[in-house]
Formats: sequence, C-alpha cells, structure tokens
Amino acid sequence: MTSDKASELIVVAIKLGDPALVLRLTALLSDIPGLRLARPNEAGDVSLIASHAIIASHAIEEASEPGAALTVRETQVLSLLAEGASNKSIARRLGISVHTVKFHVASLLDKFEAIGRTDVVTHAVRLGVIQL
Repeated sequence: MTSDKASELIVVAIKLGDPALVLRLTALLSDIPGLRLARPNEAGDVSLIASHAIIASHAIEEASEPGAALTVRETQVLSLLAEGASNKSIARRLGISVHTVKFHVASLLDKFEAIGRTDVVTHAVRLGVIQL
C-alpha cells in the first residue's frame, strides 16, 4: 500500500464492555476497504462507544457544541423520536414527565442544530448516531 493510500484509511476504535459484541463488530468491519481497526490503546479517527446505543462519538461532536455529547437519556429519547413516538408516549415508556421529555427534545434540537423533531432524527441517522 502506498503512503497516499495509508493516509486515506479511517481508523476505527471500538470501546465496548461486551467482548462478544467487539468480536462481531471486528468481523464485520475488518473487510471494509479504506477502514482499519485501531490497535489496543490506539486512538481512532472514529470511536464506537457503548451506552444503550452505539454512538459514533466524533459525529456527535461535529453535530453539536464543542464538548457536548448525548446522555443515555437523550439517546433513549432520540430512539423513541425515530419511532415517531409523541412526548406523552415517550414519557410513559421511560417513566418520566412530559416536561422532562420536552427538556430532552429541546436539548437534542440544540445539540444537532435542528429545527424540529424530524430534523433531529434526520441528522442523527445521517451522522450514524442511530439507525432506522
């Protein structure tokens, strides 16, 4: 491989607590051209980390204010938004108040610089934060 080709590689670091999931992801990603998995303790261009969803951390940083990341609850709310759930339905499913759901939706709108619920989901899907 030439040095030009090496510089085009995207290095992906996988940081998950589930070894079986790491092995599955490694098997899936290892044959993708232009992508290389990071060695242990090597920083990647993109890191896959675990909460309740796998989040591409650099995608979130690019979509939000510097240093902002999604909380576990925001990730849950985002997933339910993607299903088309109403605030009342989200509140019921997560065991929180409708006011708290509105707070999380507003935070997601801010972090993704979106103009509405559909726009948040669209940005999140495009950036690989969630999958439909």
